Amino acid sequence: MIRFLHAADLHLDSPFASLSPAQAAVRRQEQRELLDALTDAANAYGCSLVLLAGDLFDADDAYPETVEALARALAAMQAEVFIAPGNHDYLARGSAYLTRAWPENVHIFKTSEISCVRLPQLGCTVWGAGFTQAHCAPLLSGFCAPEDGMLGLMVLHGDATGAGEDYNPVTRQQIERSNLDYLALGHMHQASGLLHAGKTAYAWPGCAMGRGFDELGEKGAYLGTLDGAGCRLEFLPLSRRKYEVLRVAAGDDALAGVEKALPEHTQDDIYRIVLTGEAAPVDVRALYAALKSRFFGLTLRDETTPRRELWAGCEDDTLRGLFLRALKKKFDASTSEDERQTIALAARYGTYALEERTVEP
Repeated sequence: MIRFLHAADLHLDSPFASLSPAQAAVRRQEQRELLDALTDAANAYGCSLVLLAGDLFDADDAYPETVEALARALAAMQAEVFIAPGNHDYLARGSAYLTRAWPENVHIFKTSEISCVRLPQLGCTVWGAGFTQAHCAPLLSGFCAPEDGMLGLMVLHGDATGAGEDYNPVTRQQIERSNLDYLALGHMHQASGLLHAGKTAYAWPGCAMGRGFDELGEKGAYLGTLDGAGCRLEFLPLSRRKYEVLRVAAGDDALAGVEKALPEHTQDDIYRIVLTGEAAPVDVRALYAALKSRFFGLTLRDETTPRRELWAGCEDDTLRGLFLRALKKKFDASTSEDERQTIALAARYGTYALEERTVEP
């Protein structure tokens, strides 16, 4: 049995442009600390292999201290480490992958031709290739691992089927024909879960740390085991902070609405709160001042519309007017408060539907 750690898309030295300069500096330092978390996980779980599927750096001009932090973390791993450079950290002239002396346990695939490292002591062969420029034609096309009694793994940075032609598009057909036991992929920033094409198991672990509101929720890496019975994956959350988007119907008291909707622990996270629905005017500055201490980072968006009187326009000679007149007649005749509330709700939701507006809770 082989136990491995599969991670990708660390994007070290990301600018975090949406945060303040001080917050961005904290996040970049946390990216470097994430390297220690990867090392600790690999060693604690007894991993024999660490598969890093590209875009470890956000660009080919990483800070020297970041390169050194990566090298120290990889050297401390009690495993063989394999890196397949991607479109952000491609093998440009002057790349740290080419110019630095890396620890002996680190294997970097330095060409766009698929090659391998045989590890007979583990009973496996690890294949891979790297981006040599920012765009890359299909690398897996035509590849088939030999039937030699060894477990076959590959680490590769590549786009999901149909996602584009510029970043090593990987198709299900290519994966099925590869005869691999496990294909460790990078590039897609959302974790895919364990997938299968024929005998081949494959996965994208997603980015290791969220960097914006297009990368929401828990981020981390996959802990995997591989043997003759197949592959199993477990997701390991590694990032301290999350990006989250919360939509809240503001109503007559936006602060109360937000506080009711928020989970208990948000102080480490970065939130975008979107205020929605018909509402009283919202003082966004006052709301931000009341909430900002509850988050590492907070942005507010006011997408509310002015609240209008429920029966406004019921005398209009329109479909909306006819609809409201019929409900108002029932509303006025009702003696049950519960029934009146139900009729009012039907009137409000019905007018939303007639106006093709989103119904907010």
